[in-house]
Amino acid sequence: MSKDRLYIYDTTLRDGQQTQGVQFSLAEKKQIATALDALGVDYIEGGWPGANPVDSEFFNSKMPLRSTFTAFGMTKRSGRSAENDDVLNAVVNVATPAVCLVGKTHDFHVETALGIALAENTENIARSIEYLVAKGREALFDAEHFFDGYKANPAYAIESLRAAYDAGARWVVLCDTNGGVLPAEVGQIVKEVIAGGIAGDRLGIHTHNDTENAVANTLAAVDAGARQIQGTLNGLGERCGNANLTSLLPILCLKDRYKSHYDVGITPAALADLKRASRLLDDILNRVPAAQAPFVGTSAFVHKAGLHASAILKDPTTYEHIDPALVGNQRVIPMSNQAGQSNLRQRLGEAGLVVEKGDPALGRILDLVKTREAEGYSYDTAQASFEVLARRELGLCPEFFDVKRYKVSVERRKNKYNRMVSLSEAVVVVRINGEKKMSVSESMDELGNDRGPVNALSKALAKDLGPYQKMIDDMSLVDYKVRITQGGTEAVTRVVIDCEDSKGRCWSTVGVSANIVDASFEALLDAINWKLIRDTGQRA
Repeated sequence: MSKDRLYIYDTTLRDGQQTQGVQFSLAEKKQIATALDALGVDYIEGGWPGANPVDSEFFNSKMPLRSTFTAFGMTKRSGRSAENDDVLNAVVNVATPAVCLVGKTHDFHVETALGIALAENTENIARSIEYLVAKGREALFDAEHFFDGYKANPAYAIESLRAAYDAGARWVVLCDTNGGVLPAEVGQIVKEVIAGGIAGDRLGIHTHNDTENAVANTLAAVDAGARQIQGTLNGLGERCGNANLTSLLPILCLKDRYKSHYDVGITPAALADLKRASRLLDDILNRVPAAQAPFVGTSAFVHKAGLHASAILKDPTTYEHIDPALVGNQRVIPMSNQAGQSNLRQRLGEAGLVVEKGDPALGRILDLVKTREAEGYSYDTAQASFEVLARRELGLCPEFFDVKRYKVSVERRKNKYNRMVSLSEAVVVVRINGEKKMSVSESMDELGNDRGPVNALSKALAKDLGPYQKMIDDMSLVDYKVRITQGGTEAVTRVVIDCEDSKGRCWSTVGVSANIVDASFEALLDAINWKLIRDTGQRA
């Protein structure tokens, strides 16, 4: 039996850019579009030509995309023809293969926001879509506020859809603009729209996440017959975001309810790059990735409980709904004071360290983990530090360099403009292959602002590590977290550092001390050592 085709429409670059605090540069738009194209989405909505200089330049850059490049705009305004509406023509003139126009379908918005008669609104919709079709464009109609409009006045909401549908729109997209509709309502209304004469293979769904139901609402629409799915990477979007394609794509591609009935056009190889695409967007936005994001989060396949880890060793399907590698993720068996030897052997095996069951070293490592966690360490969130600790206990941790000493100073002084400024400076002395090296670094950004003592220390440590420098230059700090584990005069500081490299590897390390600089330095050392172990191939 042939499968129905589902079409994926990404609006990260338009609707996603409406997220508070998000504004993509031209280079960032191109980078995201390239990643989406590689992922295999059917449509990439690039923005609104003419709305701002970046969007206009982006559409004029003529990117070589396999996906259908789509411009977004609005239906013509009252009192002028489509041919003479400069706002509409700014969108049409960029000559993208497809154009999506938004129009009102809720009588309340037509009469209050637009201030025009209902019949005049449907006329504007029809003439705008006819204009696009006459220009040889694939026309999409974005039915704004459709679900709220349907509940208020179903006859007019359907009339608005028919205006676009009969004028030749390839897709009529039902929008839950306010994000307040629930899955059962979506399913029922989509069925009624199809029963009213609008074919499901010309219906799309566009949902927002204000009730945490955007993904569920989208699936409800598919179940009811809609065949185009709109959403954004990582659920980016205004207010609470849009339907999250990072969750929807694996569901559609991997869950039997959908994969056995629908062709999504996403290859297994492309799906295996999903986590990388998700992280790319986070990096561009300078955001910490959501650890508990379904499918792509760092915690999505973490198994902490000892019983779970023991079962995972026998068969991963005991506690995993999919193989994490299918979406580019990985299984993690963290170490903590709840750990047993099953967790430990599994975690060591993932690091390339084979330790036989019953080896006395296993007990020593477990005792050490529990002792150190009582001191404030947390190894269930710092897998790389655990591996370094275990290697040292097993005598399998290479000594790439030896830190002889370090010093950090912070000076508060007036600059040449008689303004008080801070300046942090760090000195690190290491010995590599018998040669002593001293590095000095100041913590300043390109504007001359102090970035703090930890930044200075990190720069000094990574400044000159001889034969390992190229490997260190390939790692970057993604996040830096500080927590005070006990208060008062005996406060202990825990620092967790998240790093990544160009190979897509992500790792976390932990340091603990009464001194935040010491704790940071310990975490930095573990991060560098873990990277060198991986890059030099010293896994066993």
